[in-house]
Amino acid sequence: MIITDPMEIEKRSMEIIESALPSGIPEDNKAVVKRVIHCTADFDYAKNLTFSVNAVKKALDALRGGCDIVTDTQMALSGINKAAAAKLGCTVHCFMSDPDVAEQAKERDCTRAVVSMEKASMLNKPLIFAIGNAPTALLKIRELIDTGKITPLLVIGVPVGFVNIIESKEAIMETDIPFIVSKGRKGGSNVAAAIVNALMYQITR
Repeated sequence: MIITDPMEIEKRSMEIIESALPSGIPEDNKAVVKRVIHCTADFDYAKNLTFSVNAVKKALDALRGGCDIVTDTQMALSGINKAAAAKLGCTVHCFMSDPDVAEQAKERDCTRAVVSMEKASMLNKPLIFAIGNAPTALLKIRELIDTGKITPLLVIGVPVGFVNIIESKEAIMETDIPFIVSKGRKGGSNVAAAIVNALMYQITR
């Protein structure tokens, strides 16, 4: 039988994922893992998604407090559920396409992601970072943490690729900041958005 109701499709998908998950995933983390697998159909995320201690609890507290969310791609920005964010009083930002960011990146011969993270550090609000594409964004976040310019409430570090990917993720996992990171080369903007949505849905649904 072909299922056409969107909510029923999602419900059935989550049941299939739940039945195939390995044992031992903490309950606090399971909703995030399932949502990422739901958007990727990749069960590797059951093993490579890494959570700092109480990362989900701290993230939920941050979202309930109406923190801002900063991402590094327009794709992730589009994928994050704006209605859920609005219910929580959260604003979602992506500065990558801002003219001033492009201009500074060209002048300084650096990536837009670096300048975007610097711009985010000036928001003067509690922040969650959701990075799905640019390892240079994660490396800049680490630098901003080390210099005391930001103290994120959560860093989602899931850039995808081959250059500086593993190193940038390890740089975040070495901090005392709460994190959710995909070990290895896998990740992506869709994964970053899925993690944010999974967290928000635990509160708004």
